[in-house]
Amino acid sequence: MSQDAADVTTSRGRLRGARERGLFVFRGVPYAAAPAGERRFRGPVPVERWRGVRKALTFGQAAPQPPRQQRASIFDGAFSAGDLEVGEDCLNLNIWTPGLDDAARPVMVWIHGGGFRTGTGASPMYDGRTLARRGDVVVVSINYRLGPVGFLFDDALEGANFGLLDQVAALRWVREEIRAFGGDPEQVTIFGESAGGKSVETLLATPAAEGLFQRAIAQSSYDPPMSVEHARRAAQQFFEHLGMSDVDEDRLRSLPLADLIEAQTRLSEAAMAAAASGPGEAVSFVPVVDGDVLPVHPREAVASGASAGVPLLIGTNLDESRLFGAAAPEVAGMDRATAIARIAAAVTGGDEARATATYEAYEAARSKRAERRAPADVWFAVQTDRTFRYHSMLVAEGHSRHQPATYMYLFAQPTPLFEGALGACHALEVPFVFGTHGGGLSRLTGKGAVVETLAEAMQDAWIAFARTGDPNHKGLPMWPAFTDDRRTTMVFGPRQELAYGPLEAERRAMAEALGDGAG
Repeated sequence: MSQDAADVTTSRGRLRGARERGLFVFRGVPYAAAPAGERRFRGPVPVERWRGVRKALTFGQAAPQPPRQQRASIFDGAFSAGDLEVGEDCLNLNIWTPGLDDAARPVMVWIHGGGFRTGTGASPMYDGRTLARRGDVVVVSINYRLGPVGFLFDDALEGANFGLLDQVAALRWVREEIRAFGGDPEQVTIFGESAGGKSVETLLATPAAEGLFQRAIAQSSYDPPMSVEHARRAAQQFFEHLGMSDVDEDRLRSLPLADLIEAQTRLSEAAMAAAASGPGEAVSFVPVVDGDVLPVHPREAVASGASAGVPLLIGTNLDESRLFGAAAPEVAGMDRATAIARIAAAVTGGDEARATATYEAYEAARSKRAERRAPADVWFAVQTDRTFRYHSMLVAEGHSRHQPATYMYLFAQPTPLFEGALGACHALEVPFVFGTHGGGLSRLTGKGAVVETLAEAMQDAWIAFARTGDPNHKGLPMWPAFTDDRRTTMVFGPRQELAYGPLEAERRAMAEALGDGAG
Protein backbone atom coordinates (compact mmCIF):
# COMPACT_ATOMS: atom_id res chain seq x y z
CA MET A 1 0.00 0.00 0.00
CA SER A 2 1.31 3.46 -0.91
CA GLN A 3 2.26 5.85 1.87
CA ASP A 4 -0.38 8.18 0.45
CA ALA A 5 -3.14 5.55 0.76
CA ALA A 6 -5.31 4.79 3.77
CA ASP A 7 -7.46 1.72 4.39
CA VAL A 8 -10.57 1.57 6.56
CA THR A 9 -12.75 -1.42 7.37
CA THR A 10 -16.52 -0.92 7.15
CA SER A 11 -19.33 -3.42 7.69
CA ARG A 12 -19.53 -3.92 3.92
CA GLY A 13 -15.83 -4.29 3.21
CA ARG A 14 -12.51 -2.46 3.16
CA LEU A 15 -12.14 0.96 1.57
CA ARG A 16 -8.98 2.61 0.34
CA GLY A 17 -8.83 6.38 0.49
CA ALA A 18 -5.99 8.85 0.12
CA ARG A 19 -3.87 11.03 2.38
CA GLU A 20 -4.00 14.58 1.09
CA ARG A 21 -2.24 17.46 2.82
CA GLY A 22 -2.80 16.27 6.36
CA LEU A 23 -6.26 14.81 5.80
CA PHE A 24 -7.70 11.44 4.87
CA VAL A 25 -10.14 11.64 1.96
CA PHE A 26 -12.57 8.97 0.74
CA ARG A 27 -14.56 9.65 -2.41
CA GLY A 28 -17.45 7.84 -4.03
CA VAL A 29 -18.19 5.63 -1.03
CA PRO A 30 -21.41 3.66 -1.68
CA TYR A 31 -23.97 3.94 1.12
CA ALA A 32 -26.71 2.02 -0.75
CA ALA A 33 -27.06 -0.16 -3.81
CA ALA A 34 -27.58 1.37 -7.24
CA PRO A 35 -31.33 2.16 -7.55
CA ALA A 36 -31.54 0.94 -11.14
CA GLY A 37 -33.66 -1.60 -12.96
CA GLU A 38 -36.08 -3.20 -10.52
CA ARG A 39 -34.86 -0.83 -7.79
CA ARG A 40 -35.79 2.31 -9.74
CA PHE A 41 -38.66 4.18 -8.05
CA ARG A 42 -38.14 2.19 -4.86
CA GLY A 43 -36.50 2.96 -1.54
CA PRO A 44 -32.75 2.44 -1.08
CA VAL A 45 -31.34 -0.91 0.06
CA PRO A 46 -27.90 -1.64 1.57
CA VAL A 47 -25.01 -2.18 -0.79
CA GLU A 48 -23.81 -5.75 -1.08
CA ARG A 49 -20.60 -6.71 0.73
CA TRP A 50 -17.48 -6.84 -1.38
CA ARG A 51 -14.26 -8.81 -1.17
CA GLY A 52 -10.82 -7.29 -1.12
CA VAL A 53 -10.19 -3.56 -0.97
CA ARG A 54 -12.50 -1.17 -2.79
CA LYS A 55 -10.86 2.03 -4.01
CA ALA A 56 -12.47 5.27 -2.84
CA LEU A 57 -10.14 7.62 -4.66
CA THR A 58 -12.45 9.27 -7.20
CA PHE A 59 -15.91 10.79 -6.98
CA GLY A 60 -18.82 8.52 -7.82
CA GLN A 61 -21.61 9.09 -10.29
CA ALA A 62 -23.82 12.14 -9.90
CA ALA A 63 -27.58 11.57 -9.81
CA PRO A 64 -29.44 11.66 -13.13
CA GLN A 65 -30.15 15.30 -14.01
CA PRO A 66 -30.54 17.73 -16.92
CA PRO A 67 -27.49 19.57 -18.26
CA ARG A 68 -26.09 22.55 -16.38
CA GLN A 69 -28.27 25.64 -16.41
CA GLN A 70 -27.60 29.38 -16.30
CA ARG A 71 -27.64 29.57 -12.53
CA ALA A 72 -24.73 27.18 -12.26
CA SER A 73 -22.69 28.96 -14.93
CA ILE A 74 -22.65 32.13 -12.84
CA PHE A 75 -20.73 30.06 -10.28
CA ASP A 76 -18.37 28.67 -12.95
CA GLY A 77 -20.15 25.33 -12.75
CA ALA A 78 -19.15 24.89 -9.11
CA PHE A 79 -22.58 23.50 -8.20
CA SER A 80 -23.15 21.26 -11.19
CA ALA A 81 -22.13 17.71 -12.03
CA GLY A 82 -19.62 19.19 -14.48
CA ASP A 83 -17.61 16.45 -16.15
CA LEU A 84 -18.65 13.79 -13.63
CA GLU A 85 -20.40 10.73 -14.96
CA VAL A 86 -24.15 10.90 -14.40
CA GLY A 87 -25.98 7.66 -13.67
CA GLU A 88 -28.17 5.64 -11.37
CA ASP A 89 -25.29 4.25 -9.31
CA CYS A 90 -25.32 7.60 -7.56
CA LEU A 91 -25.96 6.75 -3.91
CA ASN A 92 -22.50 7.59 -2.72
CA LEU A 93 -20.83 9.99 -0.32
CA ASN A 94 -17.46 11.64 0.28
CA ILE A 95 -15.52 12.01 3.53
CA TRP A 96 -12.80 14.40 4.70
CA THR A 97 -11.35 13.54 8.11
CA PRO A 98 -8.30 14.71 10.08
CA GLY A 99 -7.66 11.24 11.48
CA LEU A 100 -8.57 7.57 11.29
CA ASP A 101 -8.52 7.18 15.04
CA ASP A 102 -10.83 7.08 18.05
CA ALA A 103 -10.94 10.85 18.57
CA ALA A 104 -14.76 10.86 18.11
CA ARG A 105 -14.89 14.14 16.24
CA PRO A 106 -18.11 16.00 15.43
CA VAL A 107 -19.51 15.04 12.03
CA MET A 108 -20.94 17.56 9.55
CA VAL A 109 -23.07 16.01 6.79
CA TRP A 110 -23.66 18.29 3.79
CA ILE A 111 -26.79 17.98 1.63
CA HIS A 112 -26.32 19.77 -1.69
CA GLY A 113 -28.80 22.14 -3.33
CA GLY A 114 -29.98 22.45 -6.91
CA GLY A 115 -33.77 22.67 -6.69
CA PHE A 116 -34.06 18.88 -6.19
CA ARG A 117 -33.25 18.53 -9.90
CA THR A 118 -29.50 19.18 -10.26
CA GLY A 119 -26.28 19.08 -8.27
CA THR A 120 -23.86 16.69 -6.58
CA GLY A 121 -22.02 16.46 -3.29
CA ALA A 122 -18.80 16.29 -5.31
CA SER A 123 -19.06 19.88 -6.56
CA PRO A 124 -15.85 21.91 -6.00
CA MET A 125 -17.74 24.46 -3.91
CA TYR A 126 -18.36 21.75 -1.31
CA ASP A 127 -14.80 20.56 -0.85
CA GLY A 128 -14.65 19.71 2.85
CA ARG A 129 -10.94 19.95 3.50
CA THR A 130 -10.86 23.50 4.93
CA LEU A 131 -13.74 22.88 7.35
CA ALA A 132 -12.32 19.52 8.43
CA ARG A 133 -8.88 20.94 9.03
CA ARG A 134 -9.97 24.18 10.67
CA GLY A 135 -12.48 22.59 13.03
CA ASP A 136 -10.98 19.13 13.57
CA VAL A 137 -14.30 17.72 12.36
CA VAL A 138 -15.32 15.01 9.91
CA VAL A 139 -17.06 16.44 6.84
CA VAL A 140 -19.32 14.24 4.72
CA SER A 141 -21.08 15.25 1.48
CA ILE A 142 -23.80 13.05 0.04
CA ASN A 143 -25.64 12.42 -3.22
CA TYR A 144 -29.33 11.55 -3.42
CA ARG A 145 -31.75 10.90 -6.26
CA LEU A 146 -33.11 14.03 -7.95
CA GLY A 147 -35.98 15.10 -10.16
CA PRO A 148 -38.54 12.45 -11.11
CA VAL A 149 -36.11 9.63 -10.29
CA GLY A 150 -36.03 10.88 -6.71
CA PHE A 151 -39.39 12.55 -6.18
CA LEU A 152 -41.93 11.25 -8.70
CA PHE A 153 -45.24 10.64 -6.96
CA ASP A 154 -47.99 8.54 -8.47
CA ASP A 155 -50.53 6.16 -7.01
CA ALA A 156 -49.23 3.40 -9.30
CA LEU A 157 -45.82 3.44 -7.64
CA GLU A 158 -45.02 1.44 -4.54
CA GLY A 159 -43.69 4.39 -2.60
CA ALA A 160 -42.65 8.06 -2.67
CA ASN A 161 -39.93 10.47 -1.54
CA PHE A 162 -37.16 8.17 -2.76
CA GLY A 163 -34.60 11.00 -2.67
CA LEU A 164 -35.55 11.80 0.91
CA LEU A 165 -35.21 8.14 1.83
CA ASP A 166 -31.76 8.22 0.22
CA GLN A 167 -30.78 11.01 2.60
CA VAL A 168 -32.03 8.95 5.53
CA ALA A 169 -30.04 5.95 4.28
CA ALA A 170 -26.89 8.08 4.03
CA LEU A 171 -27.39 9.29 7.60
CA ARG A 172 -27.93 5.73 8.77
CA TRP A 173 -24.66 4.76 7.05
CA VAL A 174 -22.92 7.60 8.87
CA ARG A 175 -24.34 6.42 12.18
CA GLU A 176 -23.14 2.86 11.59
CA GLU A 177 -19.75 3.49 9.98
CA ILE A 178 -18.36 6.92 10.85
CA ARG A 179 -16.42 5.78 13.94
CA ALA A 180 -13.95 4.06 11.63
CA PHE A 181 -13.28 7.47 10.05
CA GLY A 182 -12.60 9.26 13.35
CA GLY A 183 -16.16 10.59 13.77
CA ASP A 184 -18.71 10.48 16.57
CA PRO A 185 -22.13 9.12 15.49
CA GLU A 186 -23.67 10.90 18.48
CA GLN A 187 -22.49 14.31 17.26
CA VAL A 188 -23.89 14.56 13.75
CA THR A 189 -24.92 17.92 12.27
CA ILE A 190 -26.80 18.03 8.99
CA PHE A 191 -26.41 21.19 6.91
CA GLY A 192 -27.44 22.21 3.44
CA GLU A 193 -28.36 25.12 1.18
CA SER A 194 -31.43 25.81 -0.97
CA ALA A 195 -32.86 22.35 -1.76
CA GLY A 196 -30.29 21.12 0.75
CA GLY A 197 -31.63 23.57 3.32
CA LYS A 198 -35.15 22.41 2.51
CA SER A 199 -33.93 18.84 2.94
CA VAL A 200 -32.59 19.71 6.39
CA GLU A 201 -35.94 21.23 7.30
CA THR A 202 -37.77 18.20 5.88
CA LEU A 203 -35.57 15.72 7.75
CA LEU A 204 -36.59 17.45 10.97
CA ALA A 205 -40.12 16.26 10.17
CA THR A 206 -39.22 12.78 8.84
CA PRO A 207 -39.87 10.04 11.42
CA ALA A 208 -37.34 7.68 9.80
CA ALA A 209 -34.57 10.26 10.38
CA GLU A 210 -35.22 10.66 14.10
CA GLY A 211 -32.06 10.10 16.13
CA LEU A 212 -29.76 10.06 13.11
CA PHE A 213 -28.56 13.64 13.70
CA GLN A 214 -28.32 15.90 16.72
CA ARG A 215 -28.08 19.40 15.17
CA ALA A 216 -29.29 21.06 12.00
CA ILE A 217 -28.27 24.05 9.84
CA ALA A 218 -30.71 25.19 7.14
CA GLN A 219 -29.28 27.70 4.67
CA SER A 220 -31.77 29.45 2.37
CA SER A 221 -34.61 27.00 2.85
CA TYR A 222 -37.79 27.81 0.98
CA ASP A 223 -41.40 26.73 0.62
CA PRO A 224 -42.12 24.82 -2.61
CA PRO A 225 -45.51 23.18 -3.13
CA MET A 226 -45.36 19.82 -1.34
CA SER A 227 -48.96 18.65 -1.61
CA VAL A 228 -50.04 15.37 -3.13
CA GLU A 229 -52.14 17.33 -5.62
CA HIS A 230 -49.14 19.28 -6.90
CA ALA A 231 -47.05 16.10 -7.06
CA ARG A 232 -49.70 14.37 -9.14
CA ARG A 233 -49.81 17.27 -11.59
CA ALA A 234 -46.02 17.21 -11.92
CA ALA A 235 -46.13 13.46 -12.53
CA GLN A 236 -48.79 13.83 -15.19
CA GLN A 237 -46.71 16.43 -17.06
CA PHE A 238 -43.69 14.15 -16.84
CA PHE A 239 -45.65 11.21 -18.25
CA GLU A 240 -46.84 13.41 -21.11
CA HIS A 241 -43.23 14.34 -21.95
CA LEU A 242 -42.47 10.60 -21.99
CA GLY A 243 -45.38 10.00 -24.34
CA MET A 244 -47.19 7.83 -21.81
CA SER A 245 -50.96 8.04 -21.57
CA ASP A 246 -51.23 5.29 -18.95
CA VAL A 247 -48.76 4.80 -16.12
CA ASP A 248 -46.94 1.51 -16.50
CA GLU A 249 -44.62 0.85 -13.56
CA ASP A 250 -42.69 -1.88 -15.38
CA ARG A 251 -42.16 0.39 -18.38
CA LEU A 252 -40.98 3.23 -16.14
CA ARG A 253 -38.35 0.92 -14.69
CA SER A 254 -37.22 -0.37 -18.07
CA LEU A 255 -36.98 2.94 -19.94
CA PRO A 256 -33.45 4.06 -20.83
CA LEU A 257 -32.09 6.59 -18.37
CA ALA A 258 -31.53 8.99 -21.28
CA ASP A 259 -35.28 9.07 -21.94
CA LEU A 260 -36.01 10.01 -18.34
CA ILE A 261 -33.39 12.77 -18.36
CA GLU A 262 -34.67 14.12 -21.67
CA ALA A 263 -38.23 14.27 -20.35
CA GLN A 264 -37.00 15.94 -17.17
CA THR A 265 -34.99 18.44 -19.21
CA ARG A 266 -38.00 19.45 -21.28
CA LEU A 267 -40.14 19.69 -18.17
CA SER A 268 -37.54 21.84 -16.39
CA GLU A 269 -37.14 24.13 -19.39
CA ALA A 270 -40.89 24.63 -19.56
CA ALA A 271 -41.06 25.42 -15.86
CA MET A 272 -38.13 27.85 -16.02
CA ALA A 273 -39.62 29.61 -19.03
CA ALA A 274 -42.92 30.00 -17.19
CA ALA A 275 -41.39 31.27 -13.95
CA ALA A 276 -37.80 32.52 -13.85
CA SER A 277 -38.36 34.25 -10.52
CA GLY A 278 -37.16 31.62 -8.04
CA PRO A 279 -36.98 27.92 -7.17
CA GLY A 280 -40.22 27.95 -5.23
CA GLU A 281 -42.06 28.41 -8.55
CA ALA A 282 -39.75 26.53 -10.91
CA VAL A 283 -39.26 23.27 -9.01
CA SER A 284 -41.34 20.41 -10.39
CA PHE A 285 -40.27 17.46 -8.24
CA VAL A 286 -39.76 17.97 -4.51
CA PRO A 287 -40.52 16.03 -1.31
CA VAL A 288 -44.23 15.42 -0.98
CA VAL A 289 -46.36 15.22 2.16
CA ASP A 290 -47.44 11.67 1.39
CA GLY A 291 -48.74 10.78 4.85
CA ASP A 292 -46.16 8.01 5.19
CA VAL A 293 -42.51 8.95 4.75
CA LEU A 294 -43.46 12.58 5.39
CA PRO A 295 -46.68 12.63 7.43
CA VAL A 296 -46.96 16.41 7.96
CA HIS A 297 -45.68 19.52 6.20
CA PRO A 298 -42.22 20.26 7.66
CA ARG A 299 -43.10 23.74 8.89
CA GLU A 300 -46.18 22.42 10.67
CA ALA A 301 -44.22 19.53 12.16
CA VAL A 302 -41.51 21.85 13.46
CA ALA A 303 -44.11 24.21 14.91
CA SER A 304 -45.70 21.28 16.75
CA GLY A 305 -42.40 20.32 18.38
CA ALA A 306 -41.55 17.32 16.21
CA SER A 307 -37.85 18.25 16.33
CA ALA A 308 -37.79 19.81 19.79
CA GLY A 309 -34.56 18.06 20.75
CA VAL A 310 -32.51 19.41 17.83
CA PRO A 311 -30.71 22.80 18.02
CA LEU A 312 -31.24 24.73 14.78
CA LEU A 313 -29.23 27.38 12.95
CA ILE A 314 -31.22 28.88 10.08
CA GLY A 315 -30.88 31.88 7.80
CA THR A 316 -31.02 33.42 4.36
CA ASN A 317 -29.17 35.85 2.09
CA LEU A 318 -30.14 39.48 1.73
CA ASP A 319 -30.66 39.39 -2.05
CA GLU A 320 -31.49 35.75 -2.74
CA SER A 321 -33.69 36.32 -5.79
CA ARG A 322 -31.23 38.50 -7.67
CA LEU A 323 -29.43 35.36 -8.79
CA PHE A 324 -32.51 34.16 -10.64
CA GLY A 325 -32.97 37.60 -12.19
CA ALA A 326 -29.59 37.16 -13.85
CA ALA A 327 -31.25 34.56 -16.06
CA ALA A 328 -34.04 37.01 -16.90
CA PRO A 329 -32.37 40.32 -17.82
CA GLU A 330 -35.68 41.86 -18.91
CA VAL A 331 -36.53 42.16 -15.20
CA ALA A 332 -33.99 44.95 -14.76
CA GLY A 333 -36.01 47.35 -16.88
CA MET A 334 -39.44 46.69 -15.41
CA ASP A 335 -41.65 49.59 -14.40
CA ARG A 336 -43.74 50.07 -11.28
CA ALA A 337 -46.91 48.64 -12.78
CA THR A 338 -45.10 45.50 -13.93
CA ALA A 339 -43.55 45.00 -10.50
CA ILE A 340 -46.94 45.34 -8.81
CA ALA A 341 -48.47 42.90 -11.28
CA ARG A 342 -45.73 40.40 -10.50
CA ILE A 343 -46.34 40.82 -6.76
CA ALA A 344 -50.04 40.27 -7.29
CA ALA A 345 -49.39 37.06 -9.24
CA ALA A 346 -46.67 35.63 -6.99
CA VAL A 347 -47.63 36.87 -3.53
CA THR A 348 -51.14 38.25 -3.01
CA GLY A 349 -53.17 35.78 -5.02
CA GLY A 350 -54.17 38.38 -7.60
CA ASP A 351 -55.18 41.06 -5.10
CA GLU A 352 -53.80 44.21 -6.76
CA ALA A 353 -54.65 46.47 -3.83
CA ARG A 354 -52.58 44.36 -1.44
CA ALA A 355 -49.85 44.06 -4.08
CA THR A 356 -49.71 47.85 -4.36
CA ALA A 357 -49.57 48.21 -0.58
CA THR A 358 -46.77 45.65 -0.46
CA TYR A 359 -44.79 47.45 -3.15
CA GLU A 360 -45.17 50.79 -1.36
CA ALA A 361 -44.16 49.33 2.02
CA TYR A 362 -41.00 47.79 0.59
CA GLU A 363 -40.20 50.94 -1.38
CA ALA A 364 -40.60 53.09 1.74
CA ALA A 365 -38.45 50.79 3.85
CA ARG A 366 -35.67 50.82 1.27
CA SER A 367 -35.93 54.60 0.93
CA LYS A 368 -35.56 54.99 4.68
CA ARG A 369 -32.32 52.98 4.57
CA ALA A 370 -31.13 54.87 1.45
CA GLU A 371 -31.09 51.66 -0.60
CA ARG A 372 -31.83 51.22 -4.28
CA ARG A 373 -35.58 51.31 -4.86
CA ALA A 374 -36.15 51.02 -8.60
CA PRO A 375 -39.08 48.72 -9.42
CA ALA A 376 -36.71 45.80 -10.06
CA ASP A 377 -35.04 46.35 -6.68
CA VAL A 378 -38.39 46.31 -4.91
CA TRP A 379 -39.48 43.21 -6.82
CA PHE A 380 -36.29 41.32 -5.96
CA ALA A 381 -36.68 42.23 -2.27
CA VAL A 382 -40.30 41.08 -2.23
CA GLN A 383 -39.51 37.85 -4.03
CA THR A 384 -36.54 37.14 -1.73
CA ASP A 385 -38.79 37.45 1.29
CA ARG A 386 -41.68 35.56 -0.27
CA THR A 387 -39.54 32.63 -1.35
CA PHE A 388 -36.88 32.41 1.34
CA ARG A 389 -36.66 34.79 4.29
CA TYR A 390 -40.27 34.90 5.47
CA HIS A 391 -40.56 31.12 5.32
CA SER A 392 -37.31 30.64 7.23
CA MET A 393 -38.48 33.17 9.80
CA LEU A 394 -41.64 31.13 10.37
CA VAL A 395 -39.59 27.96 10.79
CA ALA A 396 -37.38 29.72 13.34
CA GLU A 397 -40.44 31.01 15.20
CA GLY A 398 -42.03 27.58 15.38
CA HIS A 399 -38.84 25.80 16.39
CA SER A 400 -37.79 28.35 19.01
CA ARG A 401 -40.99 27.75 20.97
CA HIS A 402 -39.81 24.19 21.64
CA GLN A 403 -36.01 24.44 21.38
CA PRO A 404 -34.20 27.39 23.03
CA ALA A 405 -31.06 26.74 20.94
CA THR A 406 -32.51 28.30 17.78
CA TYR A 407 -30.28 30.83 16.00
CA MET A 408 -30.88 32.99 12.94
CA TYR A 409 -28.48 34.68 10.54
CA LEU A 410 -28.65 37.03 7.54
CA PHE A 411 -25.86 36.94 4.97
CA ALA A 412 -25.34 40.43 3.57
CA GLN A 413 -21.95 40.41 1.83
CA PRO A 414 -22.47 41.44 -1.84
CA THR A 415 -20.62 39.88 -4.72
CA PRO A 416 -18.43 42.18 -6.84
CA LEU A 417 -19.58 40.27 -9.92
CA PHE A 418 -21.50 42.31 -12.51
CA GLU A 419 -20.53 45.49 -10.65
CA GLY A 420 -22.45 44.32 -7.59
CA ALA A 421 -25.77 43.91 -9.39
CA LEU A 422 -26.40 40.51 -7.78
CA GLY A 423 -25.92 41.78 -4.23
CA ALA A 424 -25.78 39.06 -1.56
CA CYS A 425 -27.48 36.61 -3.88
CA HIS A 426 -28.65 33.05 -3.49
CA ALA A 427 -25.85 30.53 -2.74
CA LEU A 428 -23.19 33.21 -2.28
CA GLU A 429 -22.61 32.23 1.36
CA VAL A 430 -21.65 28.65 0.48
CA PRO A 431 -17.97 29.26 -0.45
CA PHE A 432 -17.57 31.29 2.74
CA VAL A 433 -18.92 28.40 4.83
CA PHE A 434 -16.65 25.86 3.14
CA GLY A 435 -13.62 28.10 2.75
CA THR A 436 -13.64 27.52 -1.01
CA HIS A 437 -13.79 31.25 -1.74
CA GLY A 438 -10.29 31.48 -3.17
CA GLY A 439 -9.00 30.60 -6.62
CA GLY A 440 -11.50 30.90 -9.44
CA LEU A 441 -14.37 31.64 -7.09
CA SER A 442 -12.74 34.85 -5.87
CA ARG A 443 -14.34 36.60 -8.86
CA LEU A 444 -17.63 35.82 -7.13
CA THR A 445 -16.67 36.36 -3.48
CA GLY A 446 -14.06 39.08 -3.84
CA LYS A 447 -10.67 39.16 -2.15
CA GLY A 448 -9.00 40.87 0.75
CA ALA A 449 -9.07 41.10 4.53
CA VAL A 450 -12.84 41.65 4.77
CA VAL A 451 -13.53 38.50 2.75
CA GLU A 452 -11.07 36.42 4.77
CA THR A 453 -12.45 37.66 8.09
CA LEU A 454 -16.00 36.91 6.99
CA ALA A 455 -15.10 33.40 5.81
CA GLU A 456 -13.35 32.61 9.07
CA ALA A 457 -16.23 33.99 11.13
CA MET A 458 -18.77 31.84 9.29
CA GLN A 459 -16.67 28.69 9.35
CA ASP A 460 -16.02 29.07 13.07
CA ALA A 461 -19.74 29.67 13.75
CA TRP A 462 -20.76 26.56 11.81
CA ILE A 463 -18.03 24.51 13.52
CA ALA A 464 -18.93 25.79 16.99
CA PHE A 465 -22.57 24.95 16.37
CA ALA A 466 -21.61 21.43 15.21
CA ARG A 467 -19.64 20.96 18.41
CA THR A 468 -22.02 22.45 20.97
CA GLY A 469 -25.30 23.53 19.39
CA ASP A 470 -24.25 27.15 19.96
CA PRO A 471 -22.60 29.19 17.13
CA ASN A 472 -20.92 31.74 19.39
CA HIS A 473 -17.15 32.14 19.19
CA LYS A 474 -14.60 34.84 19.94
CA GLY A 475 -14.69 36.23 16.40
CA LEU A 476 -18.34 37.33 16.73
CA PRO A 477 -20.27 39.72 18.93
CA MET A 478 -22.47 37.91 21.43
CA TRP A 479 -25.17 36.02 19.50
CA PRO A 480 -28.27 35.34 21.61
CA ALA A 481 -30.80 32.72 20.55
CA PHE A 482 -33.75 33.69 18.39
CA THR A 483 -37.11 34.44 20.02
CA ASP A 484 -40.41 35.70 18.62
CA ASP A 485 -40.19 39.01 20.40
CA ARG A 486 -36.52 39.93 19.91
CA ARG A 487 -35.76 38.21 16.58
CA THR A 488 -32.02 38.33 17.22
CA THR A 489 -30.13 37.82 13.96
CA MET A 490 -26.41 37.69 13.24
CA VAL A 491 -25.66 39.70 10.12
CA PHE A 492 -22.64 38.32 8.24
CA GLY A 493 -21.25 40.94 5.90
CA PRO A 494 -18.52 43.57 5.67
CA ARG A 495 -18.82 43.51 9.47
CA GLN A 496 -20.37 40.88 11.73
CA GLU A 497 -23.15 42.61 13.66
CA LEU A 498 -26.04 41.50 15.83
CA ALA A 499 -29.40 42.90 14.75
CA TYR A 500 -32.78 42.80 16.44
CA GLY A 501 -35.53 42.21 13.90
CA PRO A 502 -33.67 43.34 10.77
CA LEU A 503 -35.93 44.27 7.85
CA GLU A 504 -38.87 44.23 10.25
CA ALA A 505 -41.00 46.57 8.14
CA GLU A 506 -40.68 44.19 5.21
CA ARG A 507 -41.50 41.19 7.38
CA ARG A 508 -44.72 42.81 8.53
CA ALA A 509 -45.57 43.86 4.99
CA MET A 510 -45.07 40.30 3.78
CA ALA A 511 -47.34 38.98 6.51
CA GLU A 512 -50.02 41.41 5.37
CA ALA A 513 -49.45 40.52 1.73
CA LEU A 514 -49.90 36.81 2.43
CA GLY A 515 -52.86 37.49 4.69
CA ASP A 516 -51.65 35.09 7.36
CA GLY A 517 -52.02 37.49 10.29
CA ALA A 518 -48.44 36.88 11.40
CA GLY A 519 -47.51 40.55 11.43
